[in-house]
Amino acid sequence: MFIVTLTYIRPLEELDALMDAHVTWLKKHYASGLFVASGRQVPRKGGVILARSGDREGLEAVLARDPFVQGGVARTEVIEFIPSMTALSVEVLRGY
Repeated sequence: MFIVTLTYIRPLEELDALMDAHVTWLKKHYASGLFVASGRQVPRKGGVILARSGDREGLEAVLARDPFVQGGVARTEVIEFIPSMTALSVEVLRGY
C-alpha cells in the first residue's frame, strides 16, 4: 500500500484551473482499482491518495501523469507501508 501526498506549489487559482482534468484522472485510477481513497488536506495545502499497488515504479509513472503534476502546480511524495491491521469494514484493503 502507498500513501501519496500532494503538496500544492502554485496559487490555488492555477490548481483550480486543472481540477476537472485531475478528477478525471483520479476516476480512471479508481476504476482500475489502484486508488482506494483520496481527498484534500485541511487546511487546503495539498491532497492525499491511498493507493494499493505492489509496484512503486508503476505508481510513480501514474502520478507523473496527474494533470496537477504535469501542470507544475503540485509535487508528490510516496510512502510505502504494509498494513498489519485494518478495521473489519475496510474490506478493500484485505489480502494485500
